[in-house]
Amino acid sequence: MRLLERMRKEWFMIGIVLAIAGAKLEPSIGVNGGPLKPEITVSYIAVATIFFNSGLSLKTEELTGALVHIRLHLFIQIFTLAFFPATIWLFLQLLSITPINEWLLKGLQTVGCMPPPVSSAVILTKAVGGNEAAAIFNSAFGSFLGIIVTPLLLLLFLGSSSSVPFTSIFSQLFMTVVVPLVIGQIVRRYIKDWLERTKPPFGAVSSSVLLMIIYTTFCGTFSNPNIDLDRLSLVVILFIIFSIQLSFMLLTFIFSTRNNSGFTPADTVAIIFCSTHKSLTLGIPMLKIVFAGHEHLSLISVPLLIYHPVQILLGSVLVPTIKSWMVSRQKGVKLTRPTV
Repeated sequence: MRLLERMRKEWFMIGIVLAIAGAKLEPSIGVNGGPLKPEITVSYIAVATIFFNSGLSLKTEELTGALVHIRLHLFIQIFTLAFFPATIWLFLQLLSITPINEWLLKGLQTVGCMPPPVSSAVILTKAVGGNEAAAIFNSAFGSFLGIIVTPLLLLLFLGSSSSVPFTSIFSQLFMTVVVPLVIGQIVRRYIKDWLERTKPPFGAVSSSVLLMIIYTTFCGTFSNPNIDLDRLSLVVILFIIFSIQLSFMLLTFIFSTRNNSGFTPADTVAIIFCSTHKSLTLGIPMLKIVFAGHEHLSLISVPLLIYHPVQILLGSVLVPTIKSWMVSRQKGVKLTRPTV
């Protein structure tokens, strides 16, 4: 199962490259008013499909046992949706005096505002042997919370760069995000047994729809002759994203392993991944809504598109190291317990 998940993610990365390349070759297909009609098929149908799919796949009925770890959940959610975006904002005040493309810098801020992903943090926590129940809870709860908090954070840190009025942004978010998600959860209650038996390819469906959104987003970019992206800015942004990921993983490790933290080694594993990972599946549709009609939408999306594979790559590379640390700490705890 883990091998299939890894293969799906690898194919998805290839799909992102092909989607951007296809948009570069023939951008007229995916622009507003083009054959694909993204102003309808993407803005409404595709986004609603992703969140209905998320509603069907979220196993919220299994999360009740994890509710008791309130301190752990507060740490992860506050770090993800408060500390992370605020720290990025302060960092960007320094970077704003550099020649780095301003829209890529704004894209870095959008990364900070995103909720945790539904899958990658859970998969990596499970691979290490950490607190999987806590990872599942915080990924699911963070996704629900992000529906409300993320658009507010985007508007707080970046302002409304959309040609759509503020009220229309939230009404569209409600109709294309909240309503499909709730309907998906209601439907799940009635077909839960069938879903458990057949295990539909939720990940593949969301990935396919997401690739369509990415394709049409970049079609809009490549059809605009006024947009220019220098390669140096792109390379610098890639380096910054790697640095941010490693720094925040280290920071969460330090915070959660203090003597008075109250977290177990298994808790620390969930904290490291859930606090630092950001959702591409939820993020791209939200950017599409909040920055609807903005000519630099694709440039704003680039850091999130980079952050997604980076978090999976770094997480996968660090799994053996983190697992070794966790096992040694757990053995140390057992050895220090007094015998009766």
